[in-house]
Amino acid sequence: MSLTLTFELSDRDLEHFQKAIESARQAAGQKSAEDIIAAAARLLGGADKVEVPDFIAQRLERLDALIAMVRDDGWHLPEEDRSRVLSALAYFADPSDVIPDHIPVLGYLDDAIAIEMCVKDLKHELDAYDEFCEFRQNEADRRGMDPAGVGRADWLEARRDELIDRMHRRRNRETGSGYGDSSGYQRRSYTSGFRPGMMRVR
Repeated sequence: MSLTLTFELSDRDLEHFQKAIESARQAAGQKSAEDIIAAAARLLGGADKVEVPDFIAQRLERLDALIAMVRDDGWHLPEEDRSRVLSALAYFADPSDVIPDHIPVLGYLDDAIAIEMCVKDLKHELDAYDEFCEFRQNEADRRGMDPAGVGRADWLEARRDELIDRMHRRRNRETGSGYGDSSGYQRRSYTSGFRPGMMRVR
């Protein structure tokens, strides 16, 4: 038997989380990119050891994509875009969660909300990376290659540059919108292509 719960965050709620995210970013100001990525990866590692609701698992899957995006040598984000993703990941480098992660079920709820907000802000980056992973998988299959080893093949770099350019154009056109389709959770299922992530779609 399943139970559906729907809740809406008010402007006051969102402001609370935005302040927490900004505070975490400032606290992470002295941390290296490697430290920020490692802290976010530890969050995933901890969540992988417990049973979490589907709502939270779906958001953690997107966090995994953000981490993979900045680790992926094949994708090789331009520095400005990489900084945007690292800035989003900084929240997960702060040990002072709104809700401590060790609390069963609810411990990752604040992380899921923060991820949702980051996904909304980084929608175009995630869309482009998903397309890249799918393209890499298809090309590797067609050429009989291991997608983990294709790295900087010429055909991969050309597609990557095309997708990053499209990502920038989409972001420049966007005037801002709410959750729903723009959040990335109403679109097609997440990429089935190879990405160097820690999680896999269940």
